[in-house]
Amino acid sequence: MSEKYCIAIVDDDEAIRDALSDLMMVSGFACIAFDGAAAFLAGRADHDFSCLVTDMRMPGMSGIELLAHLHDSGASLPVVVLTSVLDDTTRARALALGAHAWLTKPVADDRLLAAIASAVEADAAP
Repeated sequence: MSEKYCIAIVDDDEAIRDALSDLMMVSGFACIAFDGAAAFLAGRADHDFSCLVTDMRMPGMSGIELLAHLHDSGASLPVVVLTSVLDDTTRARALALGAHAWLTKPVADDRLLAAIASAVEADAAP
C-alpha cells in the first residue's frame, strides 16, 4: 500500500487514535484521526478517504449509528470496525450495513492491516 491511500480513524480514545495513526504511517498509509463520528462527518468532505476504521462505543454518535448514516447516504467508503464490543447482533447489523470487516480489540497489527488492504482493494476493483 502507499500513501495514495488515506485512512480515516474514528475513535474517542486518544491512545488508540495515536497508536493506529502510528501504525498507518509506518505501514505506508496516510491517515487522519477523528475523536468521534461527528468530527469525521464534519471533516469528511475535505479529504478523499480510501477506508474508515471506526470504533463502536463512542459518546454522541456510536459507530453503528455512523455506519447507518453512511449506508443511508449511499456512501461507498469501505469500513473496518475495530471494537471491544462482543455482541453478535451488533456485529451482524454492522456487516449488514456494509462494514467490510469486524475486528475485536486487541487485534494483531498484521490482521488489521490485511483487513484495511482488503477493503481498499475491494473498493478499487471494477
